[in-house]
Amino acid sequence: MPESFTDVPLLTARFDAALHYATRHHALQLRKGTPVPYAAHLLAVASLVLEMHGDEDEAIGALLHDVVEDGGGRAALAEIEAAFGAPVAEIVEANSDTLDPEDEDASAGRAGWFARKKAYVDAFATKSPAALRVSLADKVHNSRSILLDYRTLGDELWARFGQGQGLATRVYYRELAAAFERERGRLGEPAQPYVDELHRTVEAITALAETHQGPDSRTLFSG
Repeated sequence: MPESFTDVPLLTARFDAALHYATRHHALQLRKGTPVPYAAHLLAVASLVLEMHGDEDEAIGALLHDVVEDGGGRAALAEIEAAFGAPVAEIVEANSDTLDPEDEDASAGRAGWFARKKAYVDAFATKSPAALRVSLADKVHNSRSILLDYRTLGDELWARFGQGQGLATRVYYRELAAAFERERGRLGEPAQPYVDELHRTVEAITALAETHQGPDSRTLFSG
């Protein structure tokens, strides 16, 4: 089959500018516990969003989805809105579990982490389909990475997350899988296989943890 083409580019100079903004912001950041530049994750999330037939705003939101909570804060969110428009800023805001990272209370520890993650999941019903697709792409890529590294490193992996033996992380991802299932109808047909993939990947992580550690003492946030 010959290659397909569009009459006009689906990704424009705005996407190029967003890629430059993202790589500049995350220039010194690595994926947790690895020598991999953080940009690899951003590119993977943007790729998955485009595979879900997301538009340019969603692809840009994917590139920028961690800028605010990874140190940029509200000032970066305002910059993003000015440079790339309100729809992109809405996607980024919806995918940030804090808008004021400098105000994070380190003493809150696990309680603070739990509160932020629970609030993020609880807000799914109010997020736009575009924001949900970016979130789904983010979680699919993260869960793929967790599973691959868990198979390679075993329980040593969980030291990256500061979550003991990984129970909190596994509970969070099971909550995410359930939340995306509830919102499945709003994600669009091309996103459906990725909802299913997240389920399969999370189940595989749970099964592997059971092999290493025995059954988890908690299944979801509620117990």
